[in-house]
Formats: sequence, structure tokens, C-alpha cells
Amino acid sequence: MGLTIESEQLPDERLIRVAGEVDLYSSPELRKAILQAMPSGDGRLSIDLSGVSYIDSSGVATLVEGLRAANENGAKFTLVAPSSAVIQVLELARLDGVFKIV
Repeated sequence: MGLTIESEQLPDERLIRVAGEVDLYSSPELRKAILQAMPSGDGRLSIDLSGVSYIDSSGVATLVEGLRAANENGAKFTLVAPSSAVIQVLELARLDGVFKIV
């Protein structure tokens, strides 16, 4: 299974929906989508991970990079409804407390 990424501007946030496998080969595509959608100032970027069936360390590194970029820009970065596969990897990496997860 590949990776699909959809980006949508909502009234109070930018939402990126991710589905499929986030791995070494597909994470650059997610990185590009996150950085292109990054708001400045007090904007909010939410990443819907409910459709992610697999994520590896490169995918997690991409999310960390997105969080850092948001912090540098003064924006809010939120992970929305991460799948159990994503939660397991975030917990294993002890990053579940670093991200805002809703």
C-alpha cells in the first residue's frame, strides 16, 4: 500500500489527511506536504493519522520536524486520531507526550 496525502484549508486550521504507509520512501512526500502547509504566527496545522497503517522511524522523524517547524513559526501542531500503529510507535519512542494528540 502506498501513501495518500490530502490537504484542506478549514476555517480555523490547515488539515492534512494521511493514509497508508509512512516509511523511508514515502516520508519525504509527507515532509514536503507538512512544510508547505505550515502556517505562520498563531495558525494551526493538524495531521490526521487515522488512516496510517504503518509508520517507521523516518515517518516519526518527519512528524518531529513538523513540530519543530511549527514551534519556530509560532504555530500549533496537532496529531489527530492517530491509528493504533502510530500510537504504538510514538509510545515506543516515548514521543506520545511530546505531541498534542486529539
